[in-house]
Amino acid sequence: MRNFLSFSFIILSIMVSAQHGKLRKVAAIGFLNVENLFDTIASADYIDGTKDKKNPAFHRSIPIDSIQFLDAEKYSGEWNDDLLKGKKVVKYQGGSEEFTPNSSKNYNTKIYNTKLANEAKVISELGSKYTKVPPAVVGLIEVENRQVIEDLIKQPVLAKYDYGIIHYNSYDYRGIDVALIYQKARFTPSNSSKKELKIYNQNGKREYTRDILVVTGFLDNEKVAFFMNHWPSRRGGEAISLPKRNAAAALLKQQMDSIRIADPSTKLFAMGDFNDDPVSSSLKNYLKAVASPKDLSEMNPYLNLMYPLYKKGIASLAYQDAPNLFDQIIVSQNLISKQVTNEYSIYKAEVYAPSYLINKEGNYRGYPFRSWNGDQFTGGYSDHFPAFVILQKEP
Repeated sequence: MRNFLSFSFIILSIMVSAQHGKLRKVAAIGFLNVENLFDTIASADYIDGTKDKKNPAFHRSIPIDSIQFLDAEKYSGEWNDDLLKGKKVVKYQGGSEEFTPNSSKNYNTKIYNTKLANEAKVISELGSKYTKVPPAVVGLIEVENRQVIEDLIKQPVLAKYDYGIIHYNSYDYRGIDVALIYQKARFTPSNSSKKELKIYNQNGKREYTRDILVVTGFLDNEKVAFFMNHWPSRRGGEAISLPKRNAAAALLKQQMDSIRIADPSTKLFAMGDFNDDPVSSSLKNYLKAVASPKDLSEMNPYLNLMYPLYKKGIASLAYQDAPNLFDQIIVSQNLISKQVTNEYSIYKAEVYAPSYLINKEGNYRGYPFRSWNGDQFTGGYSDHFPAFVILQKEP
């Protein structure tokens, strides 16, 4: 029934520019949609507006049964960091009971530990064919809170690489966020912030979604910036929901342009689940990510590394029985070079789909081997294939 993905879900790597000879110093940067990485505790968000916005205690996840012990006021306004300054309030998450032992999913510690081990295994392998070690920087999508990330980086396959965490809670209606983890020996953050995406429905009511996480710093002493994305879904239909993703693209471009103009030497990486393909209006017309290095210019300085894969029929997921490449990496022009130099440039970009990440049977044969089939835990990994990019330079 769904054999149309059998060709699409093969692994294909692309050469962005012709490179000859063996790789020199390398680094892998990747990301993974961890498909609802929740802990087993029913949670709510506690916003303590008396603290600085960059303090993790400003907006943190708390067990619901601890609310009675907190100092909190009633609040019925818009959820916005600036509006909540000076206030102490609780925000309840939609479906906070879904991933708990008492839910229909029977989400218990055993399942949680399996989920952590599965995601850590995938992360540890991203780009390791080329680098022999896990990625220097990894983006995460669909994490519930900071605690699940801390549990993730303590997994045996990741623990010895001493990953740091950059995470901010969002006002997403389900309580899921994006985050970044990084090897402290390879990447030194200089600044981080979340950029709220403010979108509204036809009645003028705000719809709460994920923020764009912006992180600047030094990767092996080179100035870089990362932009983690999880754009609004296609819920309600692709056309109806497209303006929301166009708004996300406009916000992302604004943030990328701001850093690029302030310091043109900074190398930019925008990555994540865009809920659109490389040819969609949001990415082509609003972000203005071009398809080929030859299309790069001062007016169009961003290259979508996944466009050639998309044209080859490669997919990272199946949405409503159609193959899509929603998981993408977009880079700035200064990462493209025809020669290996003493600065990092792109060597390869891949959608990572080894056999164990692919469903082998049934109606979903050829799809990503996801963690959940309704309320049944499958033992799988994610409903998306991850992606990564390999950088190279002279030693």
